[in-house]
Amino acid sequence: MTDVTNTETATGFDALKGLSASAENDAPVYVQKLDAQGRAYSTGKRKNAIARVWVKPGAGKITVNGKDVAAYFARPVLQMMVAQPLNVADRATQYDVICTVEGSGLSGQAGAIRHGLSHALTHFEPELRKVLKPHGFLTRDSRVVERKKYGRAKARRSFQFSKR
Repeated sequence: MTDVTNTETATGFDALKGLSASAENDAPVYVQKLDAQGRAYSTGKRKNAIARVWVKPGAGKITVNGKDVAAYFARPVLQMMVAQPLNVADRATQYDVICTVEGSGLSGQAGAIRHGLSHALTHFEPELRKVLKPHGFLTRDSRVVERKKYGRAKARRSFQFSKR
C-alpha cells in the first residue's frame, strides 16, 4: 500500500489557504501576437457576419471592405459601434484598422467588426484586455436566428387556424 502522507496533498483548511495564494499567481500571461508586417489580426463574429480585422500603428483611419467607415456605415450609431473599442482604450488616433466583412446585415457586420477589433487590440497590446473585458467587447454575442421548423410558418409561428 502507498503512504497517504504526501507533501502535495492538502489536509485541512489551513493548507488550502496556502494553495489559493499560489493559484492567484498562476494567472495566464498574454503576449503580443504580430504578423511579419507588424500587424495584429483577429476574426470577429456576430449573427451571420464574419469580420477579419488587422490593426497596425497609424493615424486612426478605419477602412471597411476598401471604403472609409463613414462611407460603408451610413448610420452614425454603427460608426460609433465600430469605434467603441478604440475610444474606450483611448487609442482612437494611434492605430489604423483594415477589415473585410461579409454576411448578415449592416448591424451584424458592425458588431462583428467591434468584436474582431477588440481581440486584435488585445493581440497588439495585451494589457488592454483589462480595459476592454469589463465592457463586454471580448465576448462573442452568440445569438443567431432560430431555424424554421417543419409544419410551422416561421421558427415558432403556426399557420393560421380556421374552424371552418
